[in-house]
Amino acid sequence: MFHRKTPGESFINRQEYRDKVLGCWTGKNIGGTLGAPLEGRRELFDVTFYTQDLRGNPVPNDDLDLQLAWLRAVETNGVYHVDERILAESWLACVIGPWGEYGVARFNLANGLPPPLSGICNNEQWKNSNGAWIRSELWACLFPGEPDEAVPFAWCDACVDHAEEGIYAELFTVTLEAAAFIEHDIRKLIDISLLRIPPECRVARSVRLAVAEFEAEHDWRTARNRVVEESADLGWFQAPANIGFVIIGLLYGGGDFGRTICTAVNCGDDTDCTGATCGALLGILNGRSGIPPEWCKPIGEGIRTVAVNSFDMFLPETLDELTDRVIACKVQAESENPTLLRLTDGLTSIAPELPALLEEPAETASRVLARSSRRLEYPLPFGRFAVEFEKGPVMRPGERQKLKLSFGECLFDGRFFSVDWKLPDGWTLASGTRQRMMIRRYCTFSLEVELTAGEFPDVLCHLPLELRISDRDYPILVTVPFQLAGTVQAEHPVSSPGCWDAFDRSMARGALVAEQRREAGSGA
Repeated sequence: MFHRKTPGESFINRQEYRDKVLGCWTGKNIGGTLGAPLEGRRELFDVTFYTQDLRGNPVPNDDLDLQLAWLRAVETNGVYHVDERILAESWLACVIGPWGEYGVARFNLANGLPPPLSGICNNEQWKNSNGAWIRSELWACLFPGEPDEAVPFAWCDACVDHAEEGIYAELFTVTLEAAAFIEHDIRKLIDISLLRIPPECRVARSVRLAVAEFEAEHDWRTARNRVVEESADLGWFQAPANIGFVIIGLLYGGGDFGRTICTAVNCGDDTDCTGATCGALLGILNGRSGIPPEWCKPIGEGIRTVAVNSFDMFLPETLDELTDRVIACKVQAESENPTLLRLTDGLTSIAPELPALLEEPAETASRVLARSSRRLEYPLPFGRFAVEFEKGPVMRPGERQKLKLSFGECLFDGRFFSVDWKLPDGWTLASGTRQRMMIRRYCTFSLEVELTAGEFPDVLCHLPLELRISDRDYPILVTVPFQLAGTVQAEHPVSSPGCWDAFDRSMARGALVAEQRREAGSGA
């Protein structure tokens, strides 16, 4: 990960921070519960409050669930030891939700396509969808006021099951939420977040359109319809339109909690996600103490899950417990990176340079945006090796593509690094099967090779590489995965928007109703 140096020390009062983190999770639960019954429907709505009989329980929601898997990874490994490979293992161990990109990611990971390939391969239908930006709150809460510390983790998170717009969407929301700990103007927060994604991407286009409609004083329904038209070619359930709906909720809500989440939900489509993200952001801005009690009471303080395996995950049972565990991880991050905004029992004190830095993205943001979903990295004891695909790992026999090999982050000097390919019969490299690079301390060296695919013994083929440094008399073995084109079908044959998801959600809601009845003593 990349640390940025912050001029001047900044502190946030511990109780103020806790109120904001608890507000974040409370708003997440409220907005997700409000939008759950309408999820996947494309029409406009006119809800003003919950439409369910909740009996003191929230609706289970993957928006919060998946972050519990990430929390467990952070607690187990330490914040700054988490990367996309660690998160992928947590995904395989903890995430059971089969929907869309979640199922594709599990399939890819189980077949040896690690992240970021797991997010881009076999995933054309869902790579730009909503599963990543809905889970950005953990990283924002761990790095309050410092989005440039949070965005690398958001990238590692999103690339597990998304690419392109799906990744940009999480970079946008994590910036929005992390910055909200020290900046309270929603319009400024939107501009700050746009600085951390490509200006020409579809997420940025939707955000700018929503802002333009608001500034033109058009009503929210007109703004919503314009966003829908702008993103129509992408289809339903995709990040650009739904991020646009979040912005509509935030702008037209005018800071009012209920009006904000209801406006976002009333735009339709991925309603639990848009409502939950608006609720989380308002919770950060105003704290739990600023959320109207009438929104909190119907759902209580509990956490209900639907997308993660509860066995051996030590799931938090309440929002208070979740908040305290996040705070413990925040304290641990401070011990690893003393430049972070720190917790204090005294008054909040933000150095004037820190808000200014929000409007001037650090080098971190540009380095994160430069990362490719077609680049596999292999951490080694003596450096870092990478293979970047020109086209991707999906090939046909006889097809050629260039691969960029890189080696860097080495402490040694005056040595060489060698790569030996152990190719099956019929697979060839134009330059031969061995490459060497000179090593200069802290420098990165790259070269290109051209690979011609041979016959595949199975759907996937993992090519072995032996990696050596010149003064070590042993190899390190890694594999580079390739998939035979035309052999994997991962898209859902959906006959109507939301039908597969609605079925699974109805099953989850049925289980919740049964639980509520048991608690009420009326039988299963």
